[in-house]
This record gives sequence, structure tokens and C-alpha cells, in this order.
Amino acid sequence: MMLPASRAVDLRREPVDEVLDHVERSLQTVFDRQSVVRKRRSVGARTDRHTWVRIERRCLGRIAAQGWNGPEATAALRNVALPRWYAGLTWRERDEPVMWRADEMDLITAAPVGNAALVTDDPGLPTGWWAALNASLDALAEQRAPRVATPDTETVTEDLVTRTIRETFPEVTDTRVDEWTAAHADLTWANVTGPEFALIDWEDWGTAPRGLDAATLWGNALAVPDLAARVWKERRKDLESRTGRLMALFFCAKVVGPHAHPQDPRLESAREEAARLIADLGA
Repeated sequence: MMLPASRAVDLRREPVDEVLDHVERSLQTVFDRQSVVRKRRSVGARTDRHTWVRIERRCLGRIAAQGWNGPEATAALRNVALPRWYAGLTWRERDEPVMWRADEMDLITAAPVGNAALVTDDPGLPTGWWAALNASLDALAEQRAPRVATPDTETVTEDLVTRTIRETFPEVTDTRVDEWTAAHADLTWANVTGPEFALIDWEDWGTAPRGLDAATLWGNALAVPDLAARVWKERRKDLESRTGRLMALFFCAKVVGPHAHPQDPRLESAREEAARLIADLGA
């Protein structure tokens, strides 16, 4: 059955006081209204318990059959630097095919490394930061995910990988995904903190092709060649696997493909890297 379309909403511009009031009452806490951070589809704030609550609005068509409990499902993860999850709340809008979800978790005081997904300057991360990144990604990959990853709210499948790559690189005929591991699935520079390392925003994590996380962090560093090279070096074992190279090409396809932005600072590097990856994959 086709779900009716929901109204397009940007929470940076919409009134959210009623939503915040509802979550405060339900979780029995009080928000510091001066700390509220508003993004396109989410709102976050500090509480009087010195925790953080993230609230997201999502249309029903973007909620997979597995449910919408990414942050809650992280409670079972071990040896990964992430905010501890405490409580959750979901409800449906009365008049629209839309769900809201609120998750209360540890307050992470370290700032995100990037203000956006990509970076255009080297953040000068210390050696310990890279060691913590590697330890967390290695520990995550060893654990079983109870859900399938949904990067950009779209369930990741071999078919999605094939369609994305072949739309831009039709010469690549073998897009089999040989290895699947647990992944954060939105490992951008806005979702890692520094200089103290932590991984935040876990709503889309789950089983994904090996190397998706490394490829996402690497691809979003392509405007800073030395940083991209450092990511590749640190995550070489993932990125130089066959599936890892495929994930790097998957990322490049989204940068240089039909919706490429001519001012994207990653564009030229992504084109060069795509040519190298295609040659390495033997297309």
C-alpha cells in the first residue's frame, strides 16, 4: 500500500516548542532551551540531568520494517566510543504519515570535528584520535548488528550499490558485495568528535558492506588530500578489500554522478580516485 506523502518540513524553520514540551513531559526532564540545536530533520538539547536528547522527525516511508531504533540498539555494543543510551520515546503525528523519535543519551561535550559532513581544512587530529577511531571501528565490525544500515534513511542493499555505481560508471559490471559487517553508516566529519574521539548520531547504523564507514570518512576528506591519505592509510585493511574499494567507488559515484555540484570541493579528487578504483577493481 502506498503511504500518503508527508509535508516537507525543515526543523530549522518550523516551530518546535510543542515538540520539546511533549518530550520534556514524557521523559520527565527539563531542557536547557539555550542549548537547543536545530537541524533540518532533528532537534537536540541538554537536559537538567546533564544528558542530551535528540529528537527526529521522519516520514513513515523512510522507516524500514525493522523499526526505527538505531540509538537504542547501540546499548548492546561493546568497546565502541559512543554516547550511552538511556531512554527513548516514539509517537505518530495525528494528521500526517510522520513519526517522531526522541532518544536520551550521554552528553558528549567534545565538539564535532567538522561543521558539516565534509572538511576543507586539516583538523590536525592527534595520534590518539586515530588510535581511538581504529579501536572503535574494529570493535564494531566484530559485533552482530540486529538491523540493516540505512544511510541517508535508505536501506543499504547490493541492489542500491549496483544502481548507484552503474548510473555513473556503467563500465563497472561486477558489483557483488562479498562482505558485510556492522557499520555506523553515517561516518562523516560532523559525526565524530575531537580531539577526544567519540562517534555520535547512531540512528542509521546496522549491517552494511565492509568499508562503508571508512569510505565515507575518506570521501568526505577528499578536499584535503593529506587527510584523505591518512584515512586510507589508517583503514587500509577495509578500503583495500574488494568490497571496501567498491564502497569507495560507491561514495565517488554520489559525488561525481548526475547530481554533482560544480562547486563541490571534492569533485576533481573524486573523479581521479574513481578512475583509480575502477582500474583496481579490474572493470
